[in-house]
Amino acid sequence: MEQTFDSYEEFWPYYVAMHSRAATRWLHLTGTLTGLAVSAYGLARGRRRYAAALPLIGYGTAWPAHFLIEKNNPATFGHPAWSLRGDVQMIRTMLAGRDRELAETTEKWLAENR
Repeated sequence: MEQTFDSYEEFWPYYVAMHSRAATRWLHLTGTLTGLAVSAYGLARGRRRYAAALPLIGYGTAWPAHFLIEKNNPATFGHPAWSLRGDVQMIRTMLAGRDRELAETTEKWLAENR
């Protein structure tokens, strides 16, 4: 059953919970940053087609993590815009060294919703 939300703030804990395992979060971070680096490199070299690397590499690493590690469907399938925003927020949180905060958000959401 697909979850429904009235706001991004309501969606955020669900999004984090769909990334309950650290390996999933780290694959998202790695894929997104790698895709961003390849895209930036290509654009700096005048090769606009490299811009496609961001979604291809980003989603190409993130989606298999959901199927193989989390055993769930990516939140992108039901909530694409909020999922993109959530991915950015999750990566920023991780880069700030606050991955434990994401784990705590996951634990709380799962305890309340399962």
